[in-house]
Parts: sequence; C-alpha cells; structure tokens
Amino acid sequence: MIAVITGDIINSQHADTEVWITRLKNLLENWGSSPLAWEIYRGDEFQLKCKIDDVFWHFLAIKSLIKSQENLDVRIAIGIGEENFSSEKITESNGTAYVNSGRLLNDLKNDGHTVAIKTTNDTVDRDLNILLKWSSKDFDNWTMATAEIIHEMIMKKDITQEDLAKKFAISQSSVSQRLKRANYDLIVETNQYFKKKISEL
Repeated sequence: MIAVITGDIINSQHADTEVWITRLKNLLENWGSSPLAWEIYRGDEFQLKCKIDDVFWHFLAIKSLIKSQENLDVRIAIGIGEENFSSEKITESNGTAYVNSGRLLNDLKNDGHTVAIKTTNDTVDRDLNILLKWSSKDFDNWTMATAEIIHEMIMKKDITQEDLAKKFAISQSSVSQRLKRANYDLIVETNQYFKKKISEL
C-alpha cells in the first residue's frame, strides 16, 4: 500500500512561476527522483508517491512551502491504496492509490476545499476528512511568515527556536509566538493521529 499526493497550485498565474516551481522541485527531490517518484505537469499540477506513514508530513511540507510565497496556495488530494503498475513516469503508473488521488483532486476543485484524503476504508476517510477540514481552517490562513517557520520545523527535525531566530533575523519570542499561532504542537499530534488511523487500513 502506498500514498499518492496529487496537487495543483492555486493562483499560479499571478505568481513568478520560476520561483515557486524551483522551490517545489527542490522540495520534492528530498523524497525521490523525477519522474519516477514525482512529476510536475500541465504547468501547475504535480504528483508525488510516498510511504503512507510520511504522507501527512509531506502534505504539510508542500503546503507550508507554497504558502510562504505571496498570494499562493495549494490544493492537495491524498490517495491511499495499491500500485498495480509502476512506470518509469509516475503519471503513467496506476492502481487504486493513483485513481483515488486523481479523482479526489477533481472533487476538491469543485467543492472549494484545499485538502482531502481517499483510502480503501470509508470510516477512516470520514474521520480523517473531518480532521482535515478543521485543521485546514488554520493551514489555509497561515501568513507567509508563519508558513516559513512551520516549513523549517517540518524539514529540519532538530532545528531549535534559537536557530530559527537567527535564520529569520527575529527574536526567539517571535518564533515562539508564530509557532503558538500556528498550533504547532497540535500539528505534531495530528501527524501521530494520522499515522495511527492509516495503520488500521
């Protein structure tokens, strides 16, 4: 069983493509090589294959990266399932994980939400999608400054508030305030809950 993230950049036509696409490519390269593990296609859509345990953290890493850039956001559909055919290009691979993710992205474009999950279990889907709808009320309203801090925390597990203060040339108390506003401790708990629910599949 694998996870497939299919996403698209919201407001991409109003931003400098070279900037966000370069940053997104650099992020995705942390998790595998293109086009086998990830690919950006049709200008502002992308797909990533990963382990199911990593999917919530990867989603947040992408979300925080894109939200740290002015006027941009991202829609993300998480599909959990099987991979029945693995191609040299992820966009040509197939299986329930890919189908669930691809169809779900189309649904998201129609219903106005920015993240959802589709697994092989309707009960797990219900529980996790309620959680995602609530948490997205926070994620969707991150400021650029908050998103930058969250992204660093996600990507560098051992980074300290002192390190962050130096990197962004702000006080440690400002770092602490941003993390509190973003409910970072709750984000960590949510990741653990996500892993537990998905392990029940």
